[in-house]
Amino acid sequence: MMEVFSDYLDQQKKLIGDVIDACLSQFKAEDWETVIMMGQEKYKPLFDEHWEVITDYPSRRGKYLRPALVMLMAEAMSGSSEKAVYTATAMQMSEDWILIHDDWEDGSLERRGKPALHRLVSSEISVNAGDTLHECMHRVLSENFRLLDVNLARRVQHEFFLMLGRTTFGQYAEIKWTQDNKQDMSDDDVLFTVSGKTVYYTVAGPLRLGAILAGADDEQLQRIYEFSYPLGLCFQIRDDVLDLTGDFEGQKKQLFNDIFEGKRTLILLHLLRHCTAEERRHVEEILGKPREEKTMEEVQYIRNLMDTYGSIRYAEAEAERYAEQALDMLSTIDFIQDTYRPLFREMVNFILRRGR
Repeated sequence: MMEVFSDYLDQQKKLIGDVIDACLSQFKAEDWETVIMMGQEKYKPLFDEHWEVITDYPSRRGKYLRPALVMLMAEAMSGSSEKAVYTATAMQMSEDWILIHDDWEDGSLERRGKPALHRLVSSEISVNAGDTLHECMHRVLSENFRLLDVNLARRVQHEFFLMLGRTTFGQYAEIKWTQDNKQDMSDDDVLFTVSGKTVYYTVAGPLRLGAILAGADDEQLQRIYEFSYPLGLCFQIRDDVLDLTGDFEGQKKQLFNDIFEGKRTLILLHLLRHCTAEERRHVEEILGKPREEKTMEEVQYIRNLMDTYGSIRYAEAEAERYAEQALDMLSTIDFIQDTYRPLFREMVNFILRRGR
């Protein structure tokens, strides 16, 4: 079953990847024309270096799940995804600039099998590249005002910015609580951050954008969110499990990133609820250290405790439970064409079973 959705994902990745390459080439040419207009051609080598950094993350190609979901819902409701191309492209561009900033904020070592951008260039230059991709995202999204009715283009833009605003709020909460080494976090607190950073940004937002492009009303958009909520939780829990158990199909070299970052996950909270008081004290002491001061032995200690107390098994069961909830909620999405319903079910299973 998963192979069919994987094929769809690969098709959209090729399509949107080509559009991104074309857009970035166009934007680079336009920016160079501005430099020429200003009489500053002698800075061409510097300009080329600038764009080499900008295009680094887009050239690495992610999973492209988010743009694929935009295209999928547009197709499933209207039978065509032609009007969704620029929105899906902007969706993927948003992921690339957000990841550049996130990787710097989290002190990450790697992204998509290569060093994180701020590890290749300075932090300042990597953030600047993210800023430029952010601006490129806006250029792409503005193409909707040429392709679509102006009211529809405005509606898409409004939803897009609501999604990004909720995403950055979730990131703020995660960073703040990690920096504060917040000890009294509840599962609800974790689900709050996940609902913004993953539920809305990874699943609900892309599906809602595709639905808006197909003419969905507010009641249909609400049902999409209710379907997306358990599916987004499943996605994040699976991501957290993979961080502790997988090598991301050979691309991952740094183990246990979430522990190094001090990230509060449902897995970690389960451990803290079930370990001894002395073990909890030691775990919290380790988590309170900056990433660079944590040793692999300390991180491995926490990882081993997760096995001892069944925290990863607990998370896997929770992911299964949320996937089942999403499949149950799929019946409420009765406005998609019947021929697409199996692909939606396969998409749920893909998110639950994916290896990276």
